[in-house]
Amino acid sequence: MTAPAGARRPSLLLVTDLGYEARGRRYCDEDIFLGSRLRENFSVALCHPREAAALLDRFDLVLVRNSGPVLHYQEAYDAFRARALERGVPVYNPLGGRGDMAGKEYLVELSRDGFPVIPTVDRAADLGLLPQAREYAVKPKLGADSVGLRFVPGAGVGAELEKEDEGVLLVQPRIGFRYEVSFYFVDHDFQYALHAPDPERRWVLEPYAASAQDLAFARRFIAWNALAHGIQRVDACRTAEGELLLVELEDLNPYLSLDRVGAEVREAFVARLKRSLASLAG
Repeated sequence: MTAPAGARRPSLLLVTDLGYEARGRRYCDEDIFLGSRLRENFSVALCHPREAAALLDRFDLVLVRNSGPVLHYQEAYDAFRARALERGVPVYNPLGGRGDMAGKEYLVELSRDGFPVIPTVDRAADLGLLPQAREYAVKPKLGADSVGLRFVPGAGVGAELEKEDEGVLLVQPRIGFRYEVSFYFVDHDFQYALHAPDPERRWVLEPYAASAQDLAFARRFIAWNALAHGIQRVDACRTAEGELLLVELEDLNPYLSLDRVGAEVREAFVARLKRSLASLAG
């Protein structure tokens, strides 16, 4: 639905990095498409994440999309958060996310609390809580897009942790899985699911028919995060035993893979996003 002729359209600052190169994905195409569709209802301007803090208070609403890993512009992102909170400018997603938006500490917390996640620790003293594995994944809590990820033989994982300050790195067993699957939500409403049938080709995605059990799994994490608004992606893996385990809860700027869904699903997603943004813009 397009805004009525003559009506004032809310102004929206779309924060994106059209030059960011992601492995296996074209971030820029997705945001060019979304920007064009959002212009039907909003007055849209695009800016790089490094410029967002200086511009945000000129707009009714800020939408953070495919802006790349925050660690590439941490100082600018911190300034953006501080200014948005100070000025009370609505940001989408809201800045209180407990998932990747706040770093990957949540994986340790969820693992400790018995949620269905890949077992995760961040201290050498807790390595004994992990199941035995030939290799372990070691990655920074503030990483994204596999930046800093490495696989370490079991005998050497303790030494890897000792190289960094306590709590900087996460350690997980490298588990075998059948495939990865992602569930996409706007607010708390499920939109679609995609999976990668080949574990070696994470971003070669196909539509996935989510079962009621699958959706109950994904909604458990959406409820835990407690964001009233926003786009969230629940990434999971299907183990050899058939269990779903959380890989990541993307609540900052999740890539949507809209080119991998049918036109009807894509249009429904855009319509739902427009309604959500309009409700936040007032």
